[in-house]
Amino acid sequence: MSIWVSILGGTAGFALGGPLGALLGAAAGYTLANVAKKAAGPPQSGDATREIAFTIATVALAAKMAKSDGAVCAREKAAFAELFHFDPAERANVERVFDFATRSTAGFEAYANQLAAMFEPGAAALEELLDCLFHIARADGNLRDEEVAFLAAVAKIFGISQNAFESLVEAQRDPASADPYRVLGIAADASEDQARAAWRQLVRDHHPDRLTGAGMPQEFVALANERLAAINVAWAALRRRKGWT
Repeated sequence: MSIWVSILGGTAGFALGGPLGALLGAAAGYTLANVAKKAAGPPQSGDATREIAFTIATVALAAKMAKSDGAVCAREKAAFAELFHFDPAERANVERVFDFATRSTAGFEAYANQLAAMFEPGAAALEELLDCLFHIARADGNLRDEEVAFLAAVAKIFGISQNAFESLVEAQRDPASADPYRVLGIAADASEDQARAAWRQLVRDHHPDRLTGAGMPQEFVALANERLAAINVAWAALRRRKGWT
């Protein structure tokens, strides 16, 4: 069953609570007053709640990011559904949440902080959400300075290190021109053993099965596979360059 069936089924926002629950409730057709009353108290834990929070936070943060350069373009608005292979019938639901997020008075920090509280600081799933946002930012063919600054602020809230963030930035480049050291997050003088260990850790952390188990919805698996492919391309390029076996 698609996650959007659960998300807009009527009760997900109440279980989620907080600013994400309020956004979801409003998009699903509930008044903010009802959402605030029924979602009072701390958000419930559980894999389903984290999956819903992950999805809604991605849409909400994408909407806030799209406004960071002063304008929301149609390409950015459609990019979420296109990139994550939603059923065309569900596009209207995605865009409805996006539209409500652009109009919401809540700052992006409120959404980022609520999601961050559901994961360990710097969790791989949070890195994947940032990777999702990078893909959306590039949807109009240009990654703007305002968008990079926005993503850096979100990364800080998520507890993602500067080194991990720079690795994500480098992974947005064409694999043929990306610096494999930066993609793997290692120093230029790293030994073969150090590089191999870093590569193996990244593969473990960003394997789609592990990410799904950590709370990333199945709808995001295609993009997670792209990140894993970029990690493997960087390792292969480094091995060729250095003559490692």
